[in-house]
Amino acid sequence: MNAVTGAFGYTGKYIARHLLRLGEPVITLTGHPDRPNEFATSVRAFPFRFDDPNAMAESLAGVRVLYNTYWIRFDRGTKTHEMAVANTRALIRAAEIAGVERMIHISITNPDSASPLPYFRGKALLEEEIRKARFSYAIVRPTVLFSVEDILINNIAFLLRKLPLFIIPGGGQYRLQPICVEDLAKIAVEAAHSSHNIVIDAVGPEIFSFEELVRLLAKAVRSRAIVLHASPGLALAATRVLGAVFRDVVLTRDELDGLMADSLISRSAPTGSTCLSRWLVDNAGILGTRYASELDRHYSRDSGAHACAGFSQAVTQRPS
Repeated sequence: MNAVTGAFGYTGKYIARHLLRLGEPVITLTGHPDRPNEFATSVRAFPFRFDDPNAMAESLAGVRVLYNTYWIRFDRGTKTHEMAVANTRALIRAAEIAGVERMIHISITNPDSASPLPYFRGKALLEEEIRKARFSYAIVRPTVLFSVEDILINNIAFLLRKLPLFIIPGGGQYRLQPICVEDLAKIAVEAAHSSHNIVIDAVGPEIFSFEELVRLLAKAVRSRAIVLHASPGLALAATRVLGAVFRDVVLTRDELDGLMADSLISRSAPTGSTCLSRWLVDNAGILGTRYASELDRHYSRDSGAHACAGFSQAVTQRPS
């Protein structure tokens, strides 16, 4: 039996799909057990019980492999990275109580317990916890994920479709190494077949500067937007304006700092096989046709509808 956290979300959904294609039984632990379930009766849903690891362990009874995708992108209200670390520690404890044999943990490239960025620091702290646990593990470290529904790349394409201007923060020469989310799911599932403790960078075969990525996406979606450079501070101010329109958080200072620090590339050989440049040939027609709202995905159900309504009122629509 396999348990996947967040199978109704993004990364977890692709891992669950991959397991089901292989004929593997799957359950999910989720913070949104009442969300629509595309898997119907194929995936039973159980709520997270971070406040009670023993109760959460009951949901994991009979599970051999636990795929952990649980995390938060940014602090919001009481939901902080410190809380996410504590919750994941509770999940690790529940897995130990339940006798889970192996955890596949989705981390991030270049985690660092001394990082000033809470995302990278928190991921590093959890890797240390997993190394001390009573089960075997695979730590999978992805960079930026891409698909027709991801946050960063899809939303860059959306803005390039809809806005007359696109602002690149700073010089735009900082790099990233995107990986297709389906490649990540395959890497995670294959890692479950080993009994050895391993750490894998999940990275695609292409490295782009941010400016190269923006211009590649602009060409793919036939954008007419003028691409400009501005200081990081001015670019963040622009994203805050967009965030007010979309009722979402478009980009945070920490995320930009991590990107500009070249934290989203790997020194290891590529482990994903899908080239973004080739993937765009087949998917450019639908990439960026809808805005992907982080708050809609993880905090409320109707913010995406509000965002679309606000956007249509605030911006003259451009051809797609």
